[in-house]
Amino acid sequence: MTHPPHLSRTQRLTVVLLLNLLLVCGLIAVGVAARSIGVLAAGGDYLLDAAGVAVALLAIRLAARPPKPARPRGYPNVTEVAALINAGWLLILELVVAGVAMDRLIAGTPQVDGLAVLIVSGIAALAMALGAAVLHGDADGRDGEQGPNLSVAAVMLDTVADAAAAAGVAAAGGIILATGGWYWLDPSIALVIAAVVAFHAIRLTLKARAHIRSARQANTERTSRAA
Repeated sequence: MTHPPHLSRTQRLTVVLLLNLLLVCGLIAVGVAARSIGVLAAGGDYLLDAAGVAVALLAIRLAARPPKPARPRGYPNVTEVAALINAGWLLILELVVAGVAMDRLIAGTPQVDGLAVLIVSGIAALAMALGAAVLHGDADGRDGEQGPNLSVAAVMLDTVADAAAAAGVAAAGGIILATGGWYWLDPSIALVIAAVVAFHAIRLTLKARAHIRSARQANTERTSRAA
């Protein structure tokens, strides 16, 4: 994937924030009308992702502030904390999705409008793929802006996961439409996606915590040497 080199990190995150907000209302409306837990989960995911992007933007703003007497080191771990918040929100959401999906699989899945699911999820997958393309290369510092940024990496993870999830829901909608049944596919794909996204969120959480521990250890060593 390529990304527009003229966009700053903040501008890229703003583009992804707008994409998420534009998709939320449409996905929730179609999810309710089509009785699709997969589409509803995507709508809720995008709403939390929008909040996560806002947290990442705040983290960038705080990290750019100059040190003050009250905070001589500034905000050294703010992006890692933002990554932890985003990953935590994502884990909570996936637990809810998994619970609802399991309930539908056990109690029985109602009829799902496959055509509506296919169309809206296909649009969402394309929009999130665009968002991932906008963010590509930023999270690892290749844009030259202050090096790696875990809060941006968290948003990148959310965006890629959203694109994959929407594509999976669209595929399930297509199969439901083609067969005139197989409604169990909708909660099944939602359950699989929840497990995959939760796994990657846990990995991101562990990485952010390792960064924070390493930074604290380095600060303790500098303080000991100074003393």
